[in-house]
Amino acid sequence: MIARLRAGATLLMAGALLAAGCTSAPPRRPHPPPPPPPPAAIENIPDAQPRIEPRSDFGNPPFYDQFGKRYVVLGTSANYVERGVASWYGPGFHAERTSTHEQYDMYGMTAAHKTLPLPCYVRVTNLQNGRSVVVRVNDRGPFVDNRIIDLSYTAAARLDMLRKGTAMVEVRSVNPREWQETSTPALSAVAANTLTPVTAPTQAPTLAPAAPAAVVQTLYVQAGAFADPANAERLLAKLRESSFGNVFIRETSVAGRTLYRVRIGPVPDVAEFDRVVAALESAGVHDAHLAFD
Repeated sequence: MIARLRAGATLLMAGALLAAGCTSAPPRRPHPPPPPPPPAAIENIPDAQPRIEPRSDFGNPPFYDQFGKRYVVLGTSANYVERGVASWYGPGFHAERTSTHEQYDMYGMTAAHKTLPLPCYVRVTNLQNGRSVVVRVNDRGPFVDNRIIDLSYTAAARLDMLRKGTAMVEVRSVNPREWQETSTPALSAVAANTLTPVTAPTQAPTLAPAAPAAVVQTLYVQAGAFADPANAERLLAKLRESSFGNVFIRETSVAGRTLYRVRIGPVPDVAEFDRVVAALESAGVHDAHLAFD
């Protein structure tokens, strides 16, 4: 399991920073009670059911600071897509208060994110095995380098990432209104907070487990993307001079314009991804991220 700062304390601290400049989080309970045992057939626990919810009064400051870094909370989750490394949090945080002041349930289908508005819903796909889940984001974190989302124990189990503790994933926002508009009439009477699995955000919820998405075979670290090919060539030369191997430029077309993406790889696992990103940081290349074709 990946260690993380208690997310509920994080946003309490953020509010204190905004109001009084405080820089320390409230202390954790020294000996939290153990969580109940996992439910049977945890792999069959259904996805979160997206529903329209008001923005939480808690956990949504304009910005907050953590470990010397400022995070700006997004105004909306619409059209949000992010790729990177997911981690999970469990027994040490079970029953603790989340950033929305709800009680964290490690067996629920929830997640923590640094900047998405709370609450919101996202589909998380494990890019290494194609498994996919829908979770409700109601917490802040993870505040660890190269980690973009912290999943509940159950969500991590369904993505088959408990043993390794991390996985390379895609996080894509789900529009609750569109989700509800495509729901089947047979499920229209289900309560708004009922959990049901689906195969994709644009398909109707069913009572069957979600089918795996297409597995992404090849993953890369993207060091930069440029409209000017000369800038891409300069970065390519810099990385090769710094002894980076497997560096290349991928030319792509986006909305009618050509982009030149400088990439390294392929990267086979999270450990190699972390190593390459750390080396790029040392070389002065920041904001590298996970990419695929």
